[in-house]
Amino acid sequence: MKITILGAGAWGTALAIALTQRNDVMLWGRNADAMRELAAQRENLAYLPGFPLPPSLHLTADFAQAIAHVSAAPEQSLLVIASSVSGLRALAEQLRAHAIPNIVWLCKGLEEQTCLLPHQIVQEVLGDAVPAGALSGPSFAQEVAKGLPCALSFASHDNDLRERVVAAVHGGNIRIYSSDDLIGVEIGGAVKNILAIATGAADGLQLGLNARAALITRGLAEISRLGIALGGRAETFMGLSGVGDLILTCTGDLSRNRRVGLGLAQGKQLDLIVAELGHVAEGVRCAESVRALAARHGVDMPITDAVAGALFDGISVPEMVKLLLSRDPREE
Repeated sequence: MKITILGAGAWGTALAIALTQRNDVMLWGRNADAMRELAAQRENLAYLPGFPLPPSLHLTADFAQAIAHVSAAPEQSLLVIASSVSGLRALAEQLRAHAIPNIVWLCKGLEEQTCLLPHQIVQEVLGDAVPAGALSGPSFAQEVAKGLPCALSFASHDNDLRERVVAAVHGGNIRIYSSDDLIGVEIGGAVKNILAIATGAADGLQLGLNARAALITRGLAEISRLGIALGGRAETFMGLSGVGDLILTCTGDLSRNRRVGLGLAQGKQLDLIVAELGHVAEGVRCAESVRALAARHGVDMPITDAVAGALFDGISVPEMVKLLLSRDPREE
């Protein structure tokens, strides 16, 4: 199958490495100089060092060429967007001038200004005519690039697209489970990043494994409450894109959002933490949006509120913990 991946960051590069084993893959990046370096080094030194690019992986900075790679035979192709949520709208608008077979996005989060989920952004820009869906679940780019086992969820309302994604991605050490609960899968992917910041902060304060387990468990309750209020299904949050992604992001040392929490617990300023990461931490970008969305729908999300307070309202991490511990008792 022909696959074009738009976005040569860590996750886009890792997926390109994995999928090139069984597909004809082209990786596009907007920075021509960076793509020339990738072609010369056959390695993404900026975002995914240590993982050689397969010889058969095509690289380009030419957007028209990247789209042409998948537009000739739409029934045998996939167009994958590997940008952050903040870059999704601009790429979707760029696609309006091209014949595109479908859209699969990898980003997890909400748009800051609009509080929209990724599928709502795509729908707003491109309408309903293009088959579209989200590939999500517990996945660190480094492990996918290394070929370690991984299980993901693909959510779409289009059955043919679900079958196409499974055919292209499922195999080897990657398993794909399909779903039509697009809202549930996207909410799980968005909110877990915020909860990973809380868990990182608790671990940074050395509050213990009991506290970590409590945060993960009560965090799952927050994900479920918001997801169901927005139209997602409860069972989705017990799957890969819910509890699976939550556990990985809250406990894995490769988690950028967890590292944000660890930095906050050390008293570092947010700007410095983000600069040290060198990558996007989506939990920072969407914490305020999720807090606003929850308030709009009357959903109680105390952990999310506390994280947003620590990020944007000047509340210290010890104060954040105190706020959570001082809450009145309630039924589970």
